[in-house]
Amino acid sequence: MKTIYFMRHSEPLKTISINNKDSLQIQNEKWGLTINGEKLAEKKSQLNELTNFDMVISSNYVRAISTAKYFTNGELFVDENFGERKFGINNWDELPKDFGKKQFDDFDYKLPNGESINEVIEREYNSLIKILNNYHDKKILIVGHSTALASLFSKWCEIGYTGPYKFNGKTFFDGKWSYCETFKLNFDKNNELIDIVKLID
Repeated sequence: MKTIYFMRHSEPLKTISINNKDSLQIQNEKWGLTINGEKLAEKKSQLNELTNFDMVISSNYVRAISTAKYFTNGELFVDENFGERKFGINNWDELPKDFGKKQFDDFDYKLPNGESINEVIEREYNSLIKILNNYHDKKILIVGHSTALASLFSKWCEIGYTGPYKFNGKTFFDGKWSYCETFKLNFDKNNELIDIVKLID
């Protein structure tokens, strides 16, 4: 059996740009953590099940890296394939109000320069399979983002936009993402998902 832990990043510090030539995507990637976010990640890292990871992998977003650092033993791997879904906009005002629901109703829907849910699933799943094949004997934590992780979970689970998540007909999560929400996934030798559990604090 192969086990992977997935965690959403802690509470981000959402900055307001006054004079910043970075694209909106880069600005989003640079968000760090609030003081409460730092404290939450540190508190989570003290839970017995979330200690002694052989390998910690983070998305390339600062808020994910800033969360993941609490779970490492001095080494952190970064994989941009676990980054959040890219909106493809230059200003938040360009995002349709029903954008999130449209993407979950149609996994191919995207804005001209953004990503569809299917594209997010493909990049995350490809990286996950490589990890399962190359590090199957390791205790691994991957720190990512709620929409991206929900997209990946839809590979095996019934995912509601606002409702519960189910695996093999059994609800394992109410769909209300908290910061540092953590899941434990067990895979068989063929990389097929056997079980998924939401960890309780």
